[in-house]
Amino acid sequence: PPTGSAGTAGDRPAAAPGEPFRTRALTVPGLGEGAAGRRSRARTPRGRTTGSRRPREGSGGGLHLAATVRAAAPHQRARGRSGPGLIVRRDDLRQAVREGRESNLVLFVVDASGSMAARSRMGAVKGAVLSLLLDAYQRRDKVGLVTMRRTGAEVALPPTSSVDAAAARLRSLPTGGRTPLAAGLSTAREVLRVERLRDPSRRPLLVAVTDGRATGGPEPVERAHRAARLLAADGIASVVVDCETGPVRLGLAGALARELGGPAVTLDDLRAETVTALVRGVRGDRTPRARDTAAGTAGGRTAGRGPVRETTRGRAA
Repeated sequence: PPTGSAGTAGDRPAAAPGEPFRTRALTVPGLGEGAAGRRSRARTPRGRTTGSRRPREGSGGGLHLAATVRAAAPHQRARGRSGPGLIVRRDDLRQAVREGRESNLVLFVVDASGSMAARSRMGAVKGAVLSLLLDAYQRRDKVGLVTMRRTGAEVALPPTSSVDAAAARLRSLPTGGRTPLAAGLSTAREVLRVERLRDPSRRPLLVAVTDGRATGGPEPVERAHRAARLLAADGIASVVVDCETGPVRLGLAGALARELGGPAVTLDDLRAETVTALVRGVRGDRTPRARDTAAGTAGGRTAGRGPVRETTRGRAA
């Protein structure tokens, strides 16, 4: 997709981010095997024991004694055991399976178009993204930033472990122009494709921050939805931060979330103090489900390929 340029005539000055806050933790569904961290569930060399398996070369976990004994016990007579002790063979050995937490790649796709350009509104959006960046730092994630505005999308920051760099790019981000939503999602998909080749064990989480208003070119909404469906087909866990405000709401961000197979949450939903507990799907049934973000819902429905989880274990930003 074409690259957007900063500082073009007609842009609004960069709005200062709002005050950061403690966020809820958004996690990738399923069980990964990535680098140690504090976000999503993963098989790790250390952690609580959840089961056993036959040993695999190069994998940690240590010996699961009880499972090894259970595997060897039925064969003692056939092996000629006549006294105390247990005859254990190599095939009886079982390795402990342990579960801990992994770090992820959190890729932000931020709408910086004219529909988001009201300074008070963009300040709140930047404050929310900054809060999520601080949460990512505490959870040892990598982060990346894609921005969309005017005629295209820009990789403002390739995936990095430097949250400071991401925060600096976010603070200086101007707004203005149309909403090339399809370009933003397509650029994000390409970034994730390249990163998957570099670091295949690190699972991604796409966070799209937008009001869902796609403009520019023919059929902009349908093109955006097609790009979203491609991301969903890749199995990318996604969440849409719905920035639409005002008494009349079009629900466009919710429609985008359904195409991505993930939840749509409001800025208020991100706050750890909010009572709402959200569990949304991104990996199972691909049938679109109705958006469910009502306050007071505990452990919501799943849609897509499995649950993106939002828990109350966010740390102070």
